[in-house]
Amino acid sequence: LGGYTVGVIVQSNYGGVLEIAGVPVGQMLEHYYFRENIMQDVDGSCMMVVITDAPVDSRNLERMAKRAMMGLAKTGGIASNGSGDYVIALSVNKDNLVNDDKPFYETKVLKNDDMSPLFLATIEATAEALWNSLFTAKEVKGYKDNPRRLMEDVIHLVFLILGLVAVGSVLVITIYLVISGLPAIFKIGPIEFLFGTRWASTAAQPEFGILPFILTSIYGTAGAIVIGVPIGFFASVFLAKMAPKKVREVMELCIGVLAGIPSVVYGLVGMTILVPGIRVIFGVPDGATLFAAIIVLAVMILPSVINVSLTALQAVPIEYEEASLALGATSTETYFRVTVPAAKSGIFTAIVLGIGRAIGEAMAIMMVAGNVANMPSLFKSVRFLTTAVASEMSYSSGLQREALFSIALVLFLFIMIINAILNMLKSGRSAK
Repeated sequence: LGGYTVGVIVQSNYGGVLEIAGVPVGQMLEHYYFRENIMQDVDGSCMMVVITDAPVDSRNLERMAKRAMMGLAKTGGIASNGSGDYVIALSVNKDNLVNDDKPFYETKVLKNDDMSPLFLATIEATAEALWNSLFTAKEVKGYKDNPRRLMEDVIHLVFLILGLVAVGSVLVITIYLVISGLPAIFKIGPIEFLFGTRWASTAAQPEFGILPFILTSIYGTAGAIVIGVPIGFFASVFLAKMAPKKVREVMELCIGVLAGIPSVVYGLVGMTILVPGIRVIFGVPDGATLFAAIIVLAVMILPSVINVSLTALQAVPIEYEEASLALGATSTETYFRVTVPAAKSGIFTAIVLGIGRAIGEAMAIMMVAGNVANMPSLFKSVRFLTTAVASEMSYSSGLQREALFSIALVLFLFIMIINAILNMLKSGRSAK
């Protein structure tokens, strides 16, 4: 059993033959410590002695003795009602058996009366599994006597299937995008497609340059992160460490509502309130601009950033903060120099989720950005990679449709590259 040995002697019939880890059982039972310190608690006949060289504690030693009796009862080694008054269990230290005053890690003397419930009807259903696990150290092959193993295997199978479905979905999407998107890139030309500055997919002489879409997506996502992440981060610190309980509960409810609002609602509010406001405040002809898209994206990523950061901050052990305060640090110093660094992994994950939400958004951006294929400028109407696909896919055909799949492939690779860079940065910080 894990490199250790278990021996059982029924009614002391060891005859000097049985050995535990190379030490004769007779030598163990004739040790003066056994006679003078253990047998003095035995005022009747000894039914069985269980000996092991495993350094187990008293509780596990008692459990081992009971399982040994169970196994012997099942196989007929002893009568089902017992044949003695006591069971002795020994955890022997074989290295100290000769000279040490206490050659046993642990000893246990059990009365047979206390063991009798083991031999009720439940033995028939469990003894075989216990016998196999104790004496042969083999796993029970069937499920009839081990229903818990059946349940565990079913759960493992379900988790395996779900994991394979997730991985398979990513592979299917990747393969489909590559097959559908590469032909158009080769037909148009990689340089012209990726670095062309004009998109006119329905013109008599169509052009398929997506550089404006790429730059707009980069600028829009970066702007949303610059605005949304600091707000979300400081809000999560406030909620986790500074806000009164009632304020925290109300704000968490509001954040949950924000997380559940559909994208089209964000777009509708932005189109009716934000876009006219930008036109009036900044004096531009049309408020549907890159700036409006950045503001909407910054608001949309707030729930993800706040919720994940809040969970990470609340998971930091309170002992860290107590130790910092005990050393004389103020509460604010403790929060930002102890708690935040301890939760940096979760906060970084929140930023990654926010970036993913910003890059992948389409409907709300289409409603507030103007959806015009211009080179990006803060107060000009623009088109993102996502909105380029969403706005033309319904009526596209031929090379135009293939080019839209190529845009989707570029967006997919764009997201993969950003995630890889962020994971590298995270790994670098963890190594330091």
